[in-house]
Parts: sequence; C-alpha cells; structure tokens
Amino acid sequence: MKISHIETSIVRLPADEPLANPAAPAAGTRNFVTVTVRTDDGLEGIGFSFFGWAITGALRTAIDELGALIIGDDPLRAETIAAKLRGAAGGAGPGGIFTLALSALDIALWDIKGKVANLPVSKLLGGSRDRVPTYASGALGRTLSLDQVAEAAATLVKKGFRQMKTQLALPGPPNPRGEVERIRAIRAAIGPDIDLMCDVNQRWSVHQAIDIGQRLEDTRLFWLEDVTRHDDYQGLACITDALSTPIAGGEYVYGLPAFRQMIEARSVDIVMVDVLRAGGITQWQKIAAMAEAFNMPVVSHCHPEVSIHLVAAFPHGLTVEYMPWLYRIFEEPLQIQDGQMLVPDRPGLGLTFNREALRRYSS
Repeated sequence: MKISHIETSIVRLPADEPLANPAAPAAGTRNFVTVTVRTDDGLEGIGFSFFGWAITGALRTAIDELGALIIGDDPLRAETIAAKLRGAAGGAGPGGIFTLALSALDIALWDIKGKVANLPVSKLLGGSRDRVPTYASGALGRTLSLDQVAEAAATLVKKGFRQMKTQLALPGPPNPRGEVERIRAIRAAIGPDIDLMCDVNQRWSVHQAIDIGQRLEDTRLFWLEDVTRHDDYQGLACITDALSTPIAGGEYVYGLPAFRQMIEARSVDIVMVDVLRAGGITQWQKIAAMAEAFNMPVVSHCHPEVSIHLVAAFPHGLTVEYMPWLYRIFEEPLQIQDGQMLVPDRPGLGLTFNREALRRYSS
C-alpha cells in the first residue's frame, strides 16, 4: 500500500460559541486547513491543522509541499515519514508552521492505520477506556460581564457538564480583587460539586500568579492554566510550588524536547498537550508516556475529535477539552453523556468529512 494522493482545503468556520451562548453572533472566522490522504488501494485518512490569522494560506502550502514528498511512501510508517519530512524541512522546525503541517499529515496517517487494523485509534494506542470526562470550554470568556459569565456557567450545568473552564486576567488594569470576585460568582452559580478550571493565557507575572492564586485557594479550582509565560520553566515551578491549586500548562509547547524541559523542571502539575503543536499523534503518545514516568496526569488542548482517542488511550489521561469549533465539517458529532465523552468505536478516528460543509466553508 502506497500514498497516492493528498488533497487540502482551507475552511473558514463561524467563530461562534455554541455551548452556552448559541444566539451570540459570530465575530469573524476560525480558519482551518483540512487534509485527505489517499492510498493506491482506496483507503482514505483525514486530518486537519490550525494556525489562524493571516497565514493560513502559508500553512496550507506547507502541508501541500510536505505531502508531495511522501507520495509513494507506505502510510503505515509514520515514524519514517516524520523523519523524512524533518530532514527535508531543514531548520524550519521544531516549532511553528512546519510542526503544524506535519501534524495534519500524521493525524491522517493514523486514521489510515486504524482503518487497516479495523480498530479505533484509541485502541491502537492502548485503549484504556471507552469514555473520558470532558469539560466545556470557550463559553466563559473574560470579555463577558459578571452577570453574563454566571448565567452561562449555570447554563452549562443545566446541559449536563460536570466540568467547565473560565478565564481570568480580565480586561483593564490588574485588579486582584475583581479576579477573585469573578471566580466566586461563577462558583456560586454552579455549586460546590462542579469542577471549575481557569485559564490565564500567560497574562500574569510570576508574582501576580502567586498573589491571585493564593487568594483563590478556597474556591477549589480544579486547575489554574498557563498562568505565566509557557517557556519560563523556573517561574512556573515557583508558582506550582507556592500554590495548592494544581497548575496546568503545555498547550503552547512544541515538540518532545521542550516538554522534557517543562516536565523535568516540575513547572506544572498537569501536562496539557495540543496534538497539532506536539507534532501529531506520533509525538503526543511519547509526551504522554514521559508525563506518566513523572507521575503527572495528561490532558488535551482543543481538537476533541482527535484528542478523545489520545486521552482515552492512557490511564493517566485526565479529561478532554470540549471546544467544538469543527463540528460543522464532520458527519459524526461527538457524543457526551453525563459529563463524559464517548470514544468513537469506528475504525481510525471514526470521522468523515461532510463534503457539502467543506464546499460551503472552503476557499
């Protein structure tokens, strides 16, 4: 079996928030590159990547040019293909567009691998379980008013979510009292038994993170995420050591060596891995294994359609971020029951592109 053809497209999807604010108008678009890898015996694997902003076209070009180099290769040899593409890219890696392009192709190769084996990707990777806790993400943004965020949080509880994530580092001058007030308002709206995560998106200094984090200890956050710069490993370690609230991080980290630095420095308590920035499924599983060796749980960042397979495959996989940006372009919606996401049991990723939707949103 050989790779015979690779097809890409750019899809521009509405930047809406379907979980708790379905009536809110979408401002702008979220731009993804989709990829289909076909083989000479008729199998097809799909993947995607995301960078956004003004250089999505450059990402598509990178996928096209890397894809052209693997025509005729065996799609089951993901490691060989990755090594070949790293060599061809020269100094373009390990971060940035090269890795995002490699990840899209790698995801498609694993989809093919699962179809050849007639197994879902989760079982190819170990198959620890068939459902995983999931948390609603994206509905409790920092730009919402206090009343709006409390109402949205209560809506998520009514929809059956047992976990959800909000944001701090609010607009305007730093105001620790306002930050604490916001979390207390959300906690009051959802009650004591819902897991509440909080993302700072790297916006605090080390001292701010310790100060505000200590003020929030009695709200029992499930984790504080990306509290300061992702590559300030020593600063993150100081925060992690100072707070009893678990610190999560890693979504901004590209590739295996950088994760090694973060984990060895004990910069975080919970390792968060973005499958696109990691280098695809091939690299995600290696990062997860490294986290396990350090007795750290692993969680996903975005892209639940792929991430559900990865988190479910490992016993220390903690939860899946549910941010359904791509739901329009797949035939099979993700299934959530009682706050848990069900692992697709179809071969490969268990996904099929909705061709009509691709035509509608493609450019």
